[in-house]
Amino acid sequence: MHSHERQSILIGLIGSGIGSSLSPAMHEREGEKQGMAYIYRTIDLEKLELGVSDLPDLLLAAERMGFTGVNITYPCKQAVVELLDELSDVAAKIGAVNTVVFSGGRRIGHNTDAWGFRESFKEEIAGSCVCDNILLLGAGGAGTAISHALLTNYDCHLEIFDTDHARAGEVSEHLCEVYGPDRATIAMSITESVARCDGVINATPVGMKLHPGCPLDTRLLRPDLWVADIIYFPLDTELVTAATDAGCTVMKGGGMAVFQAVRAFERFTGVVPDVDRMKAHFDSLVNRKHPEVTRFKGISA
Repeated sequence: MHSHERQSILIGLIGSGIGSSLSPAMHEREGEKQGMAYIYRTIDLEKLELGVSDLPDLLLAAERMGFTGVNITYPCKQAVVELLDELSDVAAKIGAVNTVVFSGGRRIGHNTDAWGFRESFKEEIAGSCVCDNILLLGAGGAGTAISHALLTNYDCHLEIFDTDHARAGEVSEHLCEVYGPDRATIAMSITESVARCDGVINATPVGMKLHPGCPLDTRLLRPDLWVADIIYFPLDTELVTAATDAGCTVMKGGGMAVFQAVRAFERFTGVVPDVDRMKAHFDSLVNRKHPEVTRFKGISA
C-alpha cells in the first residue's frame, strides 16, 4: 500500500463556482495517507471569467503541464465528452464524464457519479423506503448519471423534469431504449409528479451557493416522501432543510460526494483508497466549516 516511492499526482477540478469544493482536501489527505505527493487544484470558470467553450484550452493546458487527470463538474460534464479519446463503458452509456485521466497521450473519460450515487442511495434510502416511482429533477450530466444508476439497480420508474423539456425528453427516450419501454417519462408538472411519486431527487444546481433557492414548492413535501439532494455545498440546502422539517427521510449530498471521490481517486492513482477514512475526513471538514451541520452518516433521519 505504501510502496509507491512517493508517487507524484497532480489533479485539477474544472467547474463553475467550485470555491467551496471539498474534493481537493479529500483527495490530498488520502494521497498523503497513501504516501503520495498528491496535489489537487481548482480551476474555477467563474473566477477565471471563462465558459464551457474554454474547455478545450483548459484540457490542453492541463495535459501540457503534466496533470495526472482532472475532475469535471457543472456545467462541463457533457461538453467534455467530445474532447476525449476514449470513454469507459459506464461513461459512454451515460454520455457524461466527471473524471478524465491523461495516460499515454490519451484522454480517458470515466463517470464516478453513478457509482457514487448508487452507494450512498443504497446506504441511506433504498433499504428503508419505497422506490417504485421517482421524480428526478434535472436532466444534465449528474441527473443522467443518477438515472442510469437507478434503472440499472432498481425496478423503478423515473419521471424526469427539466426546465429544458426537450432535454428531459431526449434523456427519457434514451433510457427507454436502454432499459425498456416505460422505464422513464417526462414530468411536465412537478406538483402532479410529487403527488404520485415515492421520492424526489434534486440533480439541478438549484440550492448551491451560486444558485440559491429550492427546486420545488416546499408545500408539496409530506412525511411519506423521501428526498435526496446531491448538492453538498452547502450540505443543508433549502430543500434538505424543508424536507427535514416536513418529516421526510432525507439523503444529503455528502455521501455521493465521498463515494464519487473514492472511485475517482482509484482511477487517478490505481490505488484503492480507505473509504471509512475518507468519510471521516469529509465529516471533519464539514464540521470545521459548518459546525452546526449534521454529519452525513446520520442524515437519513
